This record gives sequence, C-alpha cells and structure tokens, in this order.
Amino acid sequence: MAATPQRTSYDAIVIGGGHNGLITAAYLARAGKRVLVLERRHVLGGCSVSEPIWPGYKVSTASYVVSLLLPEVIKDLKLKENGLEILRRDPSSFTPTSDGRYLLLGPDRQRNQAEISKFSRRDAEAYPRYESLLEAVAEQIEPILMAAAPDILPLPRSLRRMGWGKKLRDFRAAWKMQKSLGRLGAQLPEAIELLVGAARPILERWFESDVVRATLATDAIIGAFSSISSPGTAYVLLHHVMGTAGGARGVWGYVRGGMGGLADAIAQTCRQLGVDLLLDAPVARIETAAGAVTGVSLEDGRSFQAKVVASTVDGNLTFNRFLGAQDLPAEFRAAVNRIDYNSASAKLNVALREPPRFKCLPSAGVGPQHHGTMHICDSVEWIERAYADALCGRPSQRPILEVTMPTSVDSTVAPPGKHLISMFIQYAPYKLAEGNWDQIGDDFAQRCLRLLGEFAPNIPDAVEHYQFLSPVDLERTYGLTGGNIFQGVMSLNQLHLMRPVAGWADHRTPLRGLYLCGAASHPGGGVMGACGRNGATEILRDRLI
Repeated sequence: MAATPQRTSYDAIVIGGGHNGLITAAYLARAGKRVLVLERRHVLGGCSVSEPIWPGYKVSTASYVVSLLLPEVIKDLKLKENGLEILRRDPSSFTPTSDGRYLLLGPDRQRNQAEISKFSRRDAEAYPRYESLLEAVAEQIEPILMAAAPDILPLPRSLRRMGWGKKLRDFRAAWKMQKSLGRLGAQLPEAIELLVGAARPILERWFESDVVRATLATDAIIGAFSSISSPGTAYVLLHHVMGTAGGARGVWGYVRGGMGGLADAIAQTCRQLGVDLLLDAPVARIETAAGAVTGVSLEDGRSFQAKVVASTVDGNLTFNRFLGAQDLPAEFRAAVNRIDYNSASAKLNVALREPPRFKCLPSAGVGPQHHGTMHICDSVEWIERAYADALCGRPSQRPILEVTMPTSVDSTVAPPGKHLISMFIQYAPYKLAEGNWDQIGDDFAQRCLRLLGEFAPNIPDAVEHYQFLSPVDLERTYGLTGGNIFQGVMSLNQLHLMRPVAGWADHRTPLRGLYLCGAASHPGGGVMGACGRNGATEILRDRLI
C-alpha cells in the first residue's frame, strides 16, 4: 500500500495514519507542501480501519459508523470521487424491551411519534420539540467545530506569550461564539444545560417512558466512563442531530467496505497530491534543537527531517514518549500529565451465520430492526447499575450493548449469506479491582453474547467467530492511552479552549513547529476530520514551511 520514501527531508511529517493524520497531510499537500505520513501499524486508518481478521470478512475492528465527518472535508479532498460511499441507516435505532415490546426510531418524525406513542402519548408529542431544540443548538455549535479553539483565558506570560495577531484572531473567534449563542434567544438557558449539564435530568424532564429515556441516554455515555447523572454527559446528546455525512442531519451511516473505506479514500487523495505514506514505521522520538522540532526518528533507526511535525496520537504519547523532559516547560508537562484518560469501553466484533432473531420482532432474514443501532438496554436504572459495577472496578454484570450490523445494507463486508455485528460495550473499566483483562476478557465477551441472546435467542448459537477488544487491547492495538477512544476524556475541563490543556487550544505546542492534529485537540473524538483540517489550517497560517 505504501512505498518506501525516496527522500529524507520534508516540509512536514505527520505522526499517525488515522483519518485525522491523513486529512492533515492532504490539506498540507494541497498547499504545495512535501509531506510524509508515518503509521506504526501495517494498515492505514487508525481506528477507522477494515481488517480481514476472518476469511471473507472486512471487519471495522474499532470505529463502526459515521455521521460527523465534515462535508467540507468530503468536498475539498474529493473523497466521493476516490471511492467513499456512505450508506444510510433507516431506521437508525431499535430497542427491544424486557417485556417483549420494542421501540424503532429513524429520520421520519411521524413514524417516530407513532412508535413512541406505544409507550407514552405525552412523549410522542414531546419528541419533535426535543429534537427541534437539539437541532437549534447543534446548528450554532457546529461552526465552532470548524475552526481552532481560541485561547482566551487570562494566563500569565510565563505559560505562553501571544502576539497581537493571535490575540485579535482569538477575540474575533470568541465574538463569533457569543453571536452564535445569542441566536438561540430564549432557548439559551436550555442550550447551556445541554452543553454542560447531565443527561439524566434533562431526559427525565422531557420524557416519562423509561425506554425512550434509556434509548437516548445510551448515546450520552458511549466511550465515556461516566454516569448519565454526571455533568457534561448531555453534550453528547447533541451528536444525535449533528452531522450530515449520512445523507441528512443526524443520520448516521455505514461506510461501504467497512470504515477502512474512509481511510482508503483519503489515502488515495494523499497519493494524488504526492504525499508519502510509510507503514510499519513506529516513531521513537521527535527530534528537537533550540526549542524547535527538526524531524522524527523511527524505532528501526531511520530518521526524517522537517520543520513541522503534526502529531495525531494522544498527548501522553506525543509529549511523554516521543519527547524528553528537557524539551518542554515544566508547567506544560505537568498540565499534560493531568489529562484524564479514564475509559470503560470495549468492542466485540462477531461473525454470524444468520442475523439476530429478536423475540419482539421476529424475521427470517434482515429486517428494519437490523439497519441501525440495536440498543440492548431498556431502562435508566440498567445504565446506572452498569456504571456502579464499573465504579467498583468490575465489568458490568449487565453491560450496555450498542449493536450494529453493517451487513444489513452492505453485502461487501461478509461472505454471501453471512453477517457481521459490532458490539460497543459499556462498562468495561480499564483498571480492574481484581485480575486483568487478559484473564477475564473471554468470559466477559461470552457474558455480552448471552445478554444479546436474552432478546435474540438464536445468539450465541449463530456465532461463527468473534474478536473481543478490551480497553487494554484498544491501548495496545491503536495506541490509545488507557483505552480511551477519544484520546482523552471529553469532560468539561478537557473540551474546547481547555483541550488538550489550557492555553494551548489552537493545535500549537511550546515547541516551535510541533502541532497536535488528532482527537487530543479540539473538537475531540469521533470520525469528524475537524482536528486534522483545523490543525493543517493553523500550520499553514504560521508559514514555517
């Protein structure tokens, strides 16, 4: 897939061949820069990857759906022309209940109201108003994701000196944010609660049906080690209506051929722009001299020179593994070491001989219930009990499962007649009170399969293969510190102008020429591409290359 570079000197070197790394490289190359991408694994994509772990299958081993990918990235980098195809999921959500009923939701508001009215007529009437509020807030928030976060905190000059040009840009950015929020008018107090509050009280105020609350609440804690009663979890509710990559606002989709299809499309654009892509190239060190980067050295002894290094791995790897203590100010390093990487997520990839046959909605083949996310969790209390287990260092006795089946719309990822399901699992704490994940991982995977089998009795007998990835496996395989899929917790103290640390929210670092362009930077995790695009914009603004 990647040829050995013929040169050793570049304008910019990008560490990490995930979607943000490839996007960073493509935008720099569009500007005429010579760029090298270094990927430590044998395959491009980072967490957006498809792997043939069983014969005939293309498994999206980590990330599994897409919606937030910026339309500007798709257009600018000609991703559709280079093979990217996003398949719409409709319906998008299916929740079987313990009493034999189900809730099926999608982009059709009238159908949603009819479904919700099976549980509560009041909730059916409230749901369009709830979505309208989320959409109004999302429309004002989305532009903030399109640019680097402003550094507007009154930090002392000893932490960072900023020129008047940057101060003016940051003031303008803050002014735009204020104007955007001002457009919400009387909805502003509710918007603030969505941005900083807890999901549970909001959902309980809007809805009375437990299954409606639980279906929406699971989205608020996916990837987080948080209770739905924790401040900050409401923000993720906005993701329900953000993004248009699935064909309409808030519609999430599958990438044809698996998530690696996204990486393949961006990589094709990179090749067309002359980017060098080097695989099996683990970085040993970011080289520095006189307070600036000079290049990168690999573990195999090879080295490459550049005035700019764009790291798309997390802050722990970038600043603690690839740099020495002498390379960074002590205050900055102390702030980096306070970044929270707590995680309680696991992934289970499963090959099936037939789709799950749900007791509440039986079908011989693929039905509408298989198209979107199948939520195995029908009550708020279920979520809270699962979290309580993890808080004590135990994997949840009854975990929360978000199950997707890409073969419901994409026949290219499995052999004829076979199916793939992906389970994203909460809660599986990285740090265990007893034992370790190598010892208990398989038992926990079986627990998840049995739980799905309570609602779809043909599981687990229909299972032909499975791959379980604990938080420790996510760290080992994808370089995610603590197994955190967002390269750092998406909490209030680690978002926007606080990401990765206060005073350095604009992708720059204390080392001249070193930038953060992955999910460790604003706006954070998710298959969005904004981190890479915004980071490249700031690199070009500095005119170091």
